[in-house]
Amino acid sequence: MTKKVEVTKSERLQSLDVLRGFDMLWIVGGGSLIAALAKATDWGWINAIAEQMHHASWVGFHFEDLIFPMFMFISGVAIPYAVTAKVEQGVERKTLRNKIIKRGLLLVLLGVIYNGALRHPFEGISEMRIASVLGQIGLGYLFAAIIVLYTKSFKTRAIWLIGIMAGIAILQLVVPVPGVGAGVLNQEGVGMNAWIDQMLLPGRLYGDVYDPEGLLCIVSAITVTLMGALAGSVLRDGNPATQRKAVTIAIAGAALIVVALILSPVYPIIKKAWTVPFNMLASGISAILLALFYFSIDVKEWTKGISFYPTLFFKVIGMNSITIYLGHSIIDFDQASNYFMGWLVPAGVEPRNALAVIVGSIALEWIVLFYLYQKKIFLRV
Repeated sequence: MTKKVEVTKSERLQSLDVLRGFDMLWIVGGGSLIAALAKATDWGWINAIAEQMHHASWVGFHFEDLIFPMFMFISGVAIPYAVTAKVEQGVERKTLRNKIIKRGLLLVLLGVIYNGALRHPFEGISEMRIASVLGQIGLGYLFAAIIVLYTKSFKTRAIWLIGIMAGIAILQLVVPVPGVGAGVLNQEGVGMNAWIDQMLLPGRLYGDVYDPEGLLCIVSAITVTLMGALAGSVLRDGNPATQRKAVTIAIAGAALIVVALILSPVYPIIKKAWTVPFNMLASGISAILLALFYFSIDVKEWTKGISFYPTLFFKVIGMNSITIYLGHSIIDFDQASNYFMGWLVPAGVEPRNALAVIVGSIALEWIVLFYLYQKKIFLRV
């Protein structure tokens, strides 16, 4: 639902909103901007970056593969601030649990709608895609937040994390799939992920035989949100923002990256299957970025002077991330931008791929979000 909220510095981790905005920028036009810039200039270094704006075909990791899990990691970082803080203030766990469940299920519903359920509501559930990005974010948050809510120590939460990762690894590598065998992780999607989706997931599967946001992927991705929650616990431990916390998060992130790379020859890094090494690699990179943003914004307070403008740019996007994610799909900002910027499009270039139109589209999206930001209107679920 939409509601006005008052936001004060003491209630929010400022760097988290900015990092979320940085992440969302690539979803709502940043990747297209890099691709258009590469085509317009044909500069080698831009072409190299543009190559990273596409998902790895199966095994491997591109920057594009980081965007989704980083959002889940960020949502986990917020859990100690949104859940643990309220427990310490005396709010009943039952009240918080109900709120967490409501949030998770609402995101599942929004995900089904995002997938187009309202366009063909009478075709039946078999033609709907139930799995979704928003649904995975919602369920990842739900289970990670419940774990944080009902555990008191960092150690216990870490045990939950290790247990879930171990369970996923056993299912993907050891437990045999009927008619296929154990440890199958090929691009045809005939492994454990596909078998569970075909057996238990209702509706249409995105990949025909499996879904990259399917049931086992959702359970696996809980670990990304939970790793974010552990990072949030470190940052929230004690009131002052300190360099030591940033260093701790960065070292933990680097360790996750190293372990993921060590495991990768025998347990591949695959986003579409959300393998454990993929989760560790994505979370490790996210942790290092969090440490950099936290150090610069919350510790050093580099938000004044010229630094104010990029900080504000990303913060405006980050504080209404669900709004722009849904709005980017529902509203044709490209068409609106072409109306104003079309005269700058070279002959023979598709407007939606034109640099000027993409820049205009991002600008229009940001102006809408800035208006909501100024009015203190934020979409909360």
